Amino acid sequence: MPTTHPPDFEHAIHSANIWLKAVSEALETEDRHVAHRILRSWLHTFRDRLTVDVAAHFAAQLPELLRGAYYDGWDPSVVPVKYDREGYVNRFVQEAKVSAEEVPRMAAAVTTVVREHGSPGHLEAALEQLPQDIRALLVQPTA
Repeated sequence: MPTTHPPDFEHAIHSANIWLKAVSEALETEDRHVAHRILRSWLHTFRDRLTVDVAAHFAAQLPELLRGAYYDGWDPSVVPVKYDREGYVNRFVQEAKVSAEEVPRMAAAVTTVVREHGSPGHLEAALEQLPQDIRALLVQPTA
C-alpha cells in the first residue's frame, strides 16, 4: 500500500523545495544539501541579529518547513546578538562550513531568493534593523 501524506504536508514540502531549488540555482550548485546548509545558515545569522518581535514577524512569512529550520536552536532570551560584519561572517562560516571569502556571494544570493519568494516588503522591514555593514553584505550584487 503506498504511503500518502496529508495535502498540507505535501504543500509544505513543495514550498520548501521551491525555495531550495531557487537557492541551489542562485548558488550555482546542484547539491540540495549544500543549498539547505547555506539557507539555514543565512536564516540563523539573520534571525539572531533581530529583535524577538521582528524575528517572529519575519518567520511568519516563511514556508512552514523553512520556519522550522529558522527557529531550530533559537534562544529568544539572548537576542538580538550584537555583532558587526566580521562577526556575521564568522558565524556564517562556522555554521555553513564555507570559507570567509565565499560568504559575501552566498549571503547575497540567498537574500535575493528570500526577496523574490517572500511577501513584498517583509525582508526590507527586517533588514532595517541590521547595521549598515551587515545590510550591505546581504544586499550586494550577486554577479
